Amino acid sequence: MPSSVALIPARVGSKRVPGKNVRLLQGHPMLAYTIASVIESGVFDSVIVSTDSEDIAKISRHYGAEVPFLRPTKFAGDTSPDIEWLEYTLTELRQKDRTWDCFGLLRPTSPFRKAETIRRAWLQFTSQKEIDSLRAVEKCTQHPGKMWILGNNRMFPLLPSDPGKQPWHSTPYQALPSIYVQNASLEIAWTRVVFKNRTIAGEIVVPFITEGYEGFDINNLHDLMIAEQLLADSSVSLPPVSQKPYGHVT
Repeated sequence: MPSSVALIPARVGSKRVPGKNVRLLQGHPMLAYTIASVIESGVFDSVIVSTDSEDIAKISRHYGAEVPFLRPTKFAGDTSPDIEWLEYTLTELRQKDRTWDCFGLLRPTSPFRKAETIRRAWLQFTSQKEIDSLRAVEKCTQHPGKMWILGNNRMFPLLPSDPGKQPWHSTPYQALPSIYVQNASLEIAWTRVVFKNRTIAGEIVVPFITEGYEGFDINNLHDLMIAEQLLADSSVSLPPVSQKPYGHVT
């Protein structure tokens, strides 16, 4: 079985939901649920959080993850691409003689992802030959065939239809081809794609179709409200966390 490392990005600066990676959900910081599900899955040899915050580093360690060093600020901006911090992290670890065949990228903003989800993705990834990566996707609810580009007070279809055929924008959703969109639940890739191709996905990508709320991503306050309501209604559950809440005083 290939060696693997789980990388969990948790930078401190979030404009839409300040401190979202450590916002409390049922008593624990959101980050705790990703760490817990990754550890419970038993898939990865190491679980490492990449953060630019010492406070987040302390929280991460409390819940069982490693934070061997802080991420430089230049790789932690709003527009910093993942490849920058990922390449930096794997390079720094390689210089410490820590290397793995592949890595998983799991974001704290998908707290409903369970250990079983990760094990299912890992089994799918390792059963494939001659691929670069696996990425979580879900079926689109807003079909791009019904999207438009605006310019000079006119509208133009984002996806042009074949001449002589019914335009996609005037076709019932059920009759349109299935389109999938990536979500933030997880990605798994061979480490070589970072060092040889400077990419996090490579070119040959296997789809991992998430089920239910596995791919639900908390990116804004509206998402957070939905997550809290789902939990209040018992429509969804969070991964179990064995540690006491961070900051708990006995």
